[in-house]
Amino acid sequence: MAMTMISLPQVSQVAATIQLAVAPVFMLAGLGAFLNVCAGRLARVIDRARKVEQSVLVTRGREHDRLVQEIRVLDKRMSVVNGAIFLSVASGCAICLVVMLLFAAELFNAHLGTAIALIFIFAMLLQTAAFATFIQEIRLAARTIHIRNEVLFHQAEEEENDGEASTGA
Repeated sequence: MAMTMISLPQVSQVAATIQLAVAPVFMLAGLGAFLNVCAGRLARVIDRARKVEQSVLVTRGREHDRLVQEIRVLDKRMSVVNGAIFLSVASGCAICLVVMLLFAAELFNAHLGTAIALIFIFAMLLQTAAFATFIQEIRLAARTIHIRNEVLFHQAEEEENDGEASTGA
């Protein structure tokens, strides 16, 4: 029974594979930055939701209805950001697989070019979907974050004058 030895790659071949893997690794660094942005937005939405939750339980009338609407939007935003995070992490996993396959192809002298290309395309599709989902969250935030008219046009002087008139001063 003859055993065949796996031919070990030369240092120059490994160096060439590392050079091929640099682009996907840079992409992973970019994904990390994007995930950091998503996590930051998610944390801010969660903080706001916790604050609004407390107020919802003690308010009545129009203010209660406004807060309930806001918390529904915040809940939707959390789901959307979580979706973007999921898609980015899945993209990152696919990119890691690309890097591993690049080295496996070199180490085992396997012809994995098609598989590597397809997985990389899949990773880019996942990241494109993550960016599109993130845009959806930004649009949700932009539509709901505004200063209410009663605050924008609030005039303290009129209230003070009205208070003096009602007390007979």
